[in-house]
Amino acid sequence: MDSDSSTFQSNAPPQPSDAELIAALKSGQVNALGTLYDRYSRLVYGLAYRILGNSEEAEDMTQEIFLTLWRRDTYNPNRGSLSSFLTTLTRSRSIDKLRSRSSRLRFLQRWQGLAKTEIMGTNPLEQASLGERSQRLKSAMADLPDSERQILEIAYYEGLSQSEIAQRLQIPLGTVKTRSRQGLLRLRQTLQDFI
Repeated sequence: MDSDSSTFQSNAPPQPSDAELIAALKSGQVNALGTLYDRYSRLVYGLAYRILGNSEEAEDMTQEIFLTLWRRDTYNPNRGSLSSFLTTLTRSRSIDKLRSRSSRLRFLQRWQGLAKTEIMGTNPLEQASLGERSQRLKSAMADLPDSERQILEIAYYEGLSQSEIAQRLQIPLGTVKTRSRQGLLRLRQTLQDFI
């Protein structure tokens, strides 16, 4: 059996090494990225999913990691294997995404607290203050460009992910991310005295 398996292995075409694929990618051979994706996407997706706990975000992260590998010359084979590099990059980017998500969630919780109009058991001064905050929030939202306001409203009132928003609006995911980030920054700046 050993001779049969060695015969079988010798008949199989040799697979290019990671170093050969990276060199091909650097020289503009985009098909090398497909081979690397086939080889490592399950590793990247699995790690991203374990950290993020969300399949859509893990898919987005997998795409982001391989785009980074393609567009930027960040991998140095002298510093370790490609699998180690991809694992480290995925872990780092996923943790950054978690931190960003946590920051957005805290902002959203404060924002939703401002948006509540039900005032129970408050004195007239508190009612006036809450009314002013609610008006300030409405005004800040109205001041946003339509494209940013629309994405924030869909995300926070309907609870759709950025991937789902991109599909609904038929725009690139990167555009959704940029508009969301810009809208949140504008709101945060406008409402910083109230949050």
